[in-house]
Formats: sequence, C-alpha cells, structure tokens
Amino acid sequence: MVARLSMTFEQVSTISSPRAALDAWVREVVDWHFDPSTGSPFWLEFAKRAGWDPRREVNTFDDLKRFGSFEDEWLRGGPVQRWIPKGLAGKPVFVFETGGTTGIPKTRVACEDFRIDYEIFSETLPDEHFPKGSNWLMLGPSGPRRLRLSVEHLAQYRGGGICFCVDLDPRWVIKLIKKGWSDHLHAYKDHVIDQAVTILQAGHDVKCMFATPKLLEAFALRLESMGTTIRKAGITGIFSGGTEFTPQWNRFAHEELLDGAYMTPTYGNTLMGLAASAPSGPHNNYKITYYAPQPRAVIEVVDFDDAHKRVEYGETGRVKLTTLTKEFFMPGFLERDEGEREPACDRYPWDGISGVRPYRGFASTTTVGVY
Repeated sequence: MVARLSMTFEQVSTISSPRAALDAWVREVVDWHFDPSTGSPFWLEFAKRAGWDPRREVNTFDDLKRFGSFEDEWLRGGPVQRWIPKGLAGKPVFVFETGGTTGIPKTRVACEDFRIDYEIFSETLPDEHFPKGSNWLMLGPSGPRRLRLSVEHLAQYRGGGICFCVDLDPRWVIKLIKKGWSDHLHAYKDHVIDQAVTILQAGHDVKCMFATPKLLEAFALRLESMGTTIRKAGITGIFSGGTEFTPQWNRFAHEELLDGAYMTPTYGNTLMGLAASAPSGPHNNYKITYYAPQPRAVIEVVDFDDAHKRVEYGETGRVKLTTLTKEFFMPGFLERDEGEREPACDRYPWDGISGVRPYRGFASTTTVGVY
C-alpha cells in the first residue's frame, strides 16, 4: 500500500481550498475504513470481493465513483455489528433508524457523529436568537431516531441548556393516513401539541425549539387560539426541517406564524447529518438553499439517468449523498429526494441544493410530510 500522511479532521479543516480539504479527508476516511486494523467488517469484505484496494486507488473525491452506487438494502437488516469499525472497538455504540416508516428500517451505527454533526450546526446559529444556556423544546420523532439525542446535545453544547422532548411516532401516523382515519390523525396531532403547550406553560423559560413544519404550524395556531404567539410565549429561535419546507411555507411561517421569532430551515437525516441553509427572506423570495456539512458529507445533484453526471447549476436532478466519517462511510447513495443544483455562497464554498422534494420516481408511492 502507498503510505499516506494521516490527518485529523481538525487539521483537514485548516486547508484553505475546500476541494483540497475534501480530497484529503476522502483519503483519510478511505484509509481508515479499508485498513484491516481499523476498518469495518462490511467494507473489508467488500474490498476482498471487489479485488481492488481502495487505499491505493482512491486519492480524490471523484475516485469514489469506483464504488458505484451504495445500495439502500445494505443498511436494512443485520447483523448491524458489521458496520462498526475495528478502530472503534470498545466504544459505546448507538444504533439509529432512518426511514423505516414501513418495512425493515435502515440502520446506522454511531458513537459520536450525532453529537459532532450538531456541534458543527451550532456554529450556524446566531446567539441573539439562540441564547447560550437556553432551555429547548424538541417537537418531533424520537424513539429509534437520533433527533431527540441530537437536539438534547445541541442544548447542552450551547451552554448547558435543558431540552424538553415531546415524542411523535411516524409509523403510527403513516398507518392512520393509509387507513384514512383522519379523526384519529387529528386527535394524535392534538395530543402532541397538548404536551408541547403544557411544557411551555410550566414556567421552564424555554427560548429555543426544534419542530417539523407541520407540528410548528399546529403549535403556532394553537397558541394563536389561546391569544398569544410563539414570540410572546418566549421562544426566540427555531430550527425546522423536512421535504415539505417550501419557499411558500417559509414565507407563510414568517408572515403568519412566527411573530418575529427567528427560524432557520434545515435538510438532513441520520445518514447525512444536517445541511444548514443560506439566509432566506424577502430579499430572495424566501428561497431555501441547503449546504451539506462538507467534508463530512457531500451532496451532489445528479442526472436522473446517469448518477455519475452532475447537472448544471439551476437544473434539476436527484440527490446523491456521500457520507465521510470514521464511524460511517457511505459513497454515492441515491436519496429519495430531488432538487436544483445551486452554486457556492460566501458561508459555504461548495455546491448547494434548493427546492428539495420527493424524487419523482418514488413520489407516487411515498407518503411525505407525515409530521
């Protein structure tokens, strides 16, 4: 094997060129996952079957095309231990589900990634709206998903705040939708909102929150029916996310729901982490453009018929995600989303994506916006 200089993520982050930093981190992560002493059983077996050594042949991000497309089914079923790198042996391991509202869910192992992802995201939050040490309200799915632990860590990381969590079971919501039980669906939503309002009224001085768009809207309307608003109730900063987070809804939220509270859209999942958004508002008709936390994750917008070909800026394509951490390596995964490729901006000197929505090939069979 060709010897390479090992680098930490912090050292890579000091490289001035984003592309050079990405290529350096690719080499570091590939070396880790395919070294017999540190790699995961899945990738070591993959290399043995493939008959080539990624440590020799992968030197840049573009070289990851050698792996082809990462198969969705690889993450369904077990044993999940095949994904744990030997270099992390003995560390406490979490298992989080992603997707899985129907059928066998995809699972991802993690030790610290869910904390690191949200620490990076924390740097994008303005302190005047998300005051350090504030208490938080988390309104969304927990259970086997990492969201609850991640938002809880975000509150703790930002000065030791306490996070109050209200759970929602998306699998139950899907069943209610498919059965056409709209009365039960509305009753369940009201049950979730009842708990959130109770927490807010309990004197815990909650200033920040996470909520999915549908729950945030229901929460704001409930407060309005009680003669108050999110801002008057003490909440100054909100982050939210989901494929139904459109510019139209973004405008509606700012003009009708938030009463001046700050809100930032996000796009992410257990496989990627969090893609933060560039500033949006009246100046750009509330357009939302997301940027992945590169080099730990990379989003490409690719041609529908050729996953190795990026579309031009402004054109529509499917989301291809590559995740690059020492806990999890996932090259070239075709997501169930599509959108428009966007150029770099001042804060994020790499490609972004706007207009995120369900991939047209699955849209007719996918239930979205369930919570």
